[in-house]
Amino acid sequence: MVRSSHQPGKTEPRHEFSEPKTSTDGISKHETSLATTIGHEDASSKSTTGVAPNLAHSLNPATRLKHKLQHTKDLIVCPGVYDGLSARIAQTVGFETWYMTGAGSTASMLGMADLGIASRNDMVTNADMIANIDPHHCELIADMDTGYGATPSGPLTITKTVNQYIRANVAAFHIEDQVLTKRCGHLSGKKVVSTEAYLSRIRAARAAIDVAQADIQLIARTDANQQHGYDECIVRLKAARDLGADVGLLEGFKSKEEATKAIKELAPWPLLLNVVENGHSPLITVDEAREMGFRIMIFSFAGLIPAYMGIKSAYEKLRHEGVTGIQGSGVGPKQLFDVCGMQEASEVDEMAGGEDLKGLT
Repeated sequence: MVRSSHQPGKTEPRHEFSEPKTSTDGISKHETSLATTIGHEDASSKSTTGVAPNLAHSLNPATRLKHKLQHTKDLIVCPGVYDGLSARIAQTVGFETWYMTGAGSTASMLGMADLGIASRNDMVTNADMIANIDPHHCELIADMDTGYGATPSGPLTITKTVNQYIRANVAAFHIEDQVLTKRCGHLSGKKVVSTEAYLSRIRAARAAIDVAQADIQLIARTDANQQHGYDECIVRLKAARDLGADVGLLEGFKSKEEATKAIKELAPWPLLLNVVENGHSPLITVDEAREMGFRIMIFSFAGLIPAYMGIKSAYEKLRHEGVTGIQGSGVGPKQLFDVCGMQEASEVDEMAGGEDLKGLT
């Protein structure tokens, strides 16, 4: 990937995208050389991330995710997480990349609908906590909404937000073109800013990343399909790509054919697919997305709606029958705390010579 310099206010290509290259033994040449650079000369044994195990443990989350996108052809599937417990469950199941949903964060932290209510501080705080649960093995892609900046202070606010996400160990974020008083991408009545205002957001985010010399991945999202149609989305995404966005996200595909068309029109630029069951877009499976050529796939409500359904069922049973139905499930405090890292906490305490956490059962 090559970036060229550009003048403020001028749109010109900053990325040249090409297919990931591999050596004859199937190991990325970049992976081998990078592993050697940091002292791991054997890159022949790769983890499921497409990165040599020792290399994966040595890099920060953003660098690992960047490597996956540039040097593998894998589809990165991410469950939606919104708090510490949902992230721990994703970790336990085996997901290495997670997506912090803005809708889920707003509902979980504030008990409110996704109507642009969550502040930058709310989102940064949540992202910081989730991203650092296991930063040596897992990467977090986080919602950044509109960047939380309105004219004329928009670029300054976006710059601060990007820097806070970088410090929080976030691996990637998406920033969108909805108006500041935004709403969930799968609600009607969305409005987007002008193309010029949108590109100002992308430009500010890209500049902040470059100044910080960070590997955090910039995902350009457009919600213009509902208001202006597919063609306008492609125009906006191509312009964002030329300004240096690493990944594209067209929110609210109206058909599978539209999704396939976008992949072809924007290739080889990597695209992210947001799957929202019972939302405004057709359901696309993981296998279908892989066949289409998407590179990242997020399931924003994969944790939130099942949690709502399960909690509601238990509370209703308690309200009407006097029991929760949990008895006999095999899940008690210890099992839940094990998911939340109790064993690891005990090992840390023991390693340091402590005795406070002995006998946890």
